[in-house]
Amino acid sequence: MAKKKTDTETPAVETAAPAAAEAKPEKAKAPKAEKAPAKAKAKAEGAAPAEGSAAPAEAVAAPAVDLSEPTKKRGRPGVPPRRGKKLRTKINTINNEVAKLGTVDVKKAVNFLKGSKRVKFDESVEVHMALGIDPKQSDQVVRGAVPLPHGLGRVKKVLVFTKGENAVKAKAAGADFVGDDDLAKKITSEGFTDFDVALATPDMMGVVGRLGKVLGPRGLMPSPKAGTVVSGDIAAAVKEFKAGKVEFRADAGGNVHAAVGKLSFDETKLVENIHVFVEAVRAAKPPSSKGHYIKSVTVSATMSPGVAVTV
Repeated sequence: MAKKKTDTETPAVETAAPAAAEAKPEKAKAPKAEKAPAKAKAKAEGAAPAEGSAAPAEAVAAPAVDLSEPTKKRGRPGVPPRRGKKLRTKINTINNEVAKLGTVDVKKAVNFLKGSKRVKFDESVEVHMALGIDPKQSDQVVRGAVPLPHGLGRVKKVLVFTKGENAVKAKAAGADFVGDDDLAKKITSEGFTDFDVALATPDMMGVVGRLGKVLGPRGLMPSPKAGTVVSGDIAAAVKEFKAGKVEFRADAGGNVHAAVGKLSFDETKLVENIHVFVEAVRAAKPPSSKGHYIKSVTVSATMSPGVAVTV
């Protein structure tokens, strides 16, 4: 009897197992089909998803913003905002006036820059010179420094590598940072470059030579050609650079650029600064340079087009 009972019960178990196996996939598929549309809809509308669907808190609190789409307050990345009609008209007028001027003397160019000012801040006046040199040749490098008679209109931060009596003189002359190994360590370990000019006495070049990788790319490395390695009176050198001694160096295209003052300067002071700078570049002509040395000189303000001048 026990054997018959076992035989009769066995099919019942076998028939129940397929039924459970068939019902299980239906249960697993149903929630997935319901959750997926709810999540997609919540993500698209930026609203909370339906009950039973676990949407991330970020999607509810801050919906995703497509940065490629322009908005009213923020334009497309990398594209400047459209200029207003009044500004466009003023810029076109200034450009037309510059084209009519042609090449003029320095005084007339400075007078034009002052009359065409269109911004509120005090613009810098710059000189740009195209030179007839081959900057790839080592013997045709144009580099130097010149103290402007009326300064730059701003005080420079000067760092001096020196020690002993020269350190006392440099501090008395107004140097912002004075030191030797301690300053070199601060530059290498902390990346300190919060200064405009670096001066050094010849006895400190062993310390300064290790800073080339930090100071070189920033144009702050002391050099005898630029007048920043001072073998004479360190106090006089500090005063000159604080007042506005300008360094210049020809770039890869054979051009020299430098600021020579502020637009708020008197016209006479700006003209004198420009003439002094041009003459310093003229005096730095390499002996190996052949042909016409100064090809062109252009004077401009920070926010104005350049005006060609005769020197």
